[in-house]
Amino acid sequence: MGIIKKQFGTLPDGRTADLLKFDNGTIEIGLTNYGGIITQLIIPDKSGMKEDIILGFDELKGYINDTSFHAALIGRYGNRIRNAAFTLDGKEYKLSANEGNNHLHGGNNGFNRVLWDYKEISGTGWTGIELSYLSKDGEEGYPGNVTIIVEYRLTNDNELILDYTATTDRSTIINLTHHGYFNLNGTVKNIHNHLLKLHSNRFLPADDESIPSGSVESAEGTGMDFTDFARIGDNLQKLDDEGIDNTYLIDRKTNQPELAAEVYDPDSGRFMEVMTTEPGVQLYTANHFDGSVRGKNGNPYQKHDAFCLETQHYPNSPNQPDFPSTILRPGDVYKQKTIFRFSIKDSL
Repeated sequence: MGIIKKQFGTLPDGRTADLLKFDNGTIEIGLTNYGGIITQLIIPDKSGMKEDIILGFDELKGYINDTSFHAALIGRYGNRIRNAAFTLDGKEYKLSANEGNNHLHGGNNGFNRVLWDYKEISGTGWTGIELSYLSKDGEEGYPGNVTIIVEYRLTNDNELILDYTATTDRSTIINLTHHGYFNLNGTVKNIHNHLLKLHSNRFLPADDESIPSGSVESAEGTGMDFTDFARIGDNLQKLDDEGIDNTYLIDRKTNQPELAAEVYDPDSGRFMEVMTTEPGVQLYTANHFDGSVRGKNGNPYQKHDAFCLETQHYPNSPNQPDFPSTILRPGDVYKQKTIFRFSIKDSL
């Protein structure tokens, strides 16, 4: 395994973004240091045909103009913060409001728009890239100078490991995640036939701004129920085809990465497992795609052409004292690890 580097394009300010490609003989990954974006995730199907299973764009300008956070690193705070404000240690902080009155995925210039420093890393049975960035005090309204390091590691066991760490010189909040839009079929075809299992029977109901109220509901017997493998299209039909954009509470037992989700595409045989140290996973079924944006190979992305499994803390946690804390203080280290494991199955 080795890294192939080439220039990906030029940003409006004249800086150059790089495209880094690496593989393990089975899986091929493309990664750009602009936004920590996974530009390609090429995996064989049951007949050996290799296809790209992550949505995005062919050129850098597509990601620069993107408003859907395609396959990017998200921070400082993944998901939404109501009224773009929170109070910490008695002081209110106003954040950039980039979705109506609310703050979404780090604001107008979140980590998805950062040109990250990077270096190649490797170890026994794996190779990868380490990204690093100093988010300065006041950026998008957040307090503290925060140093973030994210490692992307591809193993010989067909695992893509995302390992996040962060430190701060001033008390702040943080909630990092990755926003991959997956379609295991490898083509522009909806995800209705995908089978999904979530290791959770509880979710956070959300209002019309997609922000949780603070209550927790059981998914059992509803269109939100993925406690056993369910065809995504069948559950969406139960929800009047509106789609899902909710956080599921993972039934955690340890501090180590635990299985949060399993997805199977019977057409291709591709099987994906998601393990994480996080307390929640946001299931999003690409409800806002409407064909107006053309992605790779000029294909228009339509509603429910992909799914996201964003491992994270809960939305609006800084304003919900009963939710797990997202506060990071000087001297402490934020850690998050998520593993995407890929394989082929003839059937479940």
